[in-house]
Amino acid sequence: MKLFDTLGPVMVGPSSSHTAGAVKIGYITRKLLGNSPVHADITLYGSFAATGAGHGTDRALIAGLLGMKPDDIRVPDSFSLAKQSGLDFYFALESAKRGNHPNTAKLIVTDLSGNTLEVVGASVGGGRVRICEIDGIRTDFSGDYHTIIVHNTDTPGHVAQVTTVLAQKNINIASMQLYRNVKGGYAVMILECDDKIPENMLSWLKDLDGILKITSYNREEDI
Repeated sequence: MKLFDTLGPVMVGPSSSHTAGAVKIGYITRKLLGNSPVHADITLYGSFAATGAGHGTDRALIAGLLGMKPDDIRVPDSFSLAKQSGLDFYFALESAKRGNHPNTAKLIVTDLSGNTLEVVGASVGGGRVRICEIDGIRTDFSGDYHTIIVHNTDTPGHVAQVTTVLAQKNINIASMQLYRNVKGGYAVMILECDDKIPENMLSWLKDLDGILKITSYNREEDI
């Protein structure tokens, strides 16, 4: 057993799953959007919906969207800070469980340029999270690695293109997942890496035929 598993994350309480994990879901969503969100529609499911208000789940999600981390003392004040920063938000509650975990939230966020991202995340305990969906496509990653998410048409060659560029940049792949809605339709590849994803690499990949969208998440050591 790791020490982290016994003590849990460094955080502003009261709950590692309902508070610290919720901050991390919001933080990863902001990183994947690539900009500061100006609007967020958030749906809480299951236990998040039933007990989230008492644990500060709503404030924790907004704190993450503002770029805060679980140990930030400003987390309880996130609503007022959101107003100051120009982030407006709306919460909806769904008693039914979504997916395989009761602590689940769906965030639909928009930046000032009108770019929109939909993320479904679950807080699985001890401050750990799983990102379960991106833009309606099933995913499964933790945010514990530097991650690149490539949205592309489901045609041959895209995996080779991306992995070749990563190799050229000396970036080691820790894991890779491939998803699609239907054969020949819309596909997503998720690559968790040991090394940071450079911005210039993303700019180059965006210009390749068949690449529809690229988002990335470079984790920070203290989240």
